Amino acid sequence: MIFKNRQILFLSGILFFLFIIPALLAPWIVPFDPEEMVLSEQLQLPSWNHPLGQDQNGSDILSRLLMGARISLYVGFWVIGISGGIGIAVGLISGYYGGWLDVIIMRIVDVLLAFPGLLLAIALVAVLGPNLNNVIIALTVLGWVSYARLVRGQVLSVKEQEYVLASQTSGISDARVMVRHILPNVIQPVIVQATFNLAGTIIAESSLSFLGLGVPPGTPSWGTMLSEGKDVLIEAPHVSIFPGLAIMLVVMVCNMLGDALRDYFDPKLKK
Repeated sequence: MIFKNRQILFLSGILFFLFIIPALLAPWIVPFDPEEMVLSEQLQLPSWNHPLGQDQNGSDILSRLLMGARISLYVGFWVIGISGGIGIAVGLISGYYGGWLDVIIMRIVDVLLAFPGLLLAIALVAVLGPNLNNVIIALTVLGWVSYARLVRGQVLSVKEQEYVLASQTSGISDARVMVRHILPNVIQPVIVQATFNLAGTIIAESSLSFLGLGVPPGTPSWGTMLSEGKDVLIEAPHVSIFPGLAIMLVVMVCNMLGDALRDYFDPKLKK
């Protein structure tokens, strides 16, 4: 069982990096300018020069797909980083101190969880204006609550351990106890949660871009490509198929990596 879990973890990790590396290198490896329009070659099917075909502006779909992956990475990692940092800090404080502070924080978390995530993000982006930074802000507003609740639950059990109690009685500051003795022992489920949330963030960003609330018009984005492709779905289905497949595959790989990490960190599977 352990060997099998490691195999799945290794495979999903390789697939994940196969998504990241081309996205990072996209400006140097794209075969064509993703914003170049060749109106005389609209809706061309896949060919040797354009392996994924061309869209209604004559732009190369492969080039736009690679640049769109950078948008997904940019939004995904910023949202995970900011919301994860806020959620971890809030969860540590809430679980460690408990009492009225814990009650107030958890009630705020409950209120935010009562809102449908994507609908709240749509409302916030509509108010702030459609651009990537506002998309990150909108997705972070709700993104931190899952980390806060997860970390708080872990801290409630860890803070009663003998090594934590010994650190408290030795006069070490609360901040040092939380960072040096509690955080390393609660970080594993947070890593798993972040992997699953990355998949959700990619879907959310694509949904907002599909609705015209993400990247500015003309900027390559998987959601924007889907939105543009829906108008020519019958005569040129490849315009929508390839960005849709990209979203599906990346989300599937992120979820597979999250499942593999969860199994790998599970102590019951290591016996």
